Amino acid sequence: MKNFLKEIRISKSITQQDLADLVQVSRQSIISIETNRYTPSILLSLKLAKVLGKKVEDIFYLERGD
Repeated sequence: MKNFLKEIRISKSITQQDLADLVQVSRQSIISIETNRYTPSILLSLKLAKVLGKKVEDIFYLERGD
């Protein structure tokens, strides 16, 4: 699974730390999600979508073979 989290976050002028604070995770978690090293839980995905004003499927997408 890949994502557009970094692009969406930057377009909304939100720092990694601000986003982490808003969804109650560490900045390192946001970094790991943005670099596709960590797949967030459904709950965290929903929180990210809500904070960013997007649908989960606008942020995360499946790649071929997922």
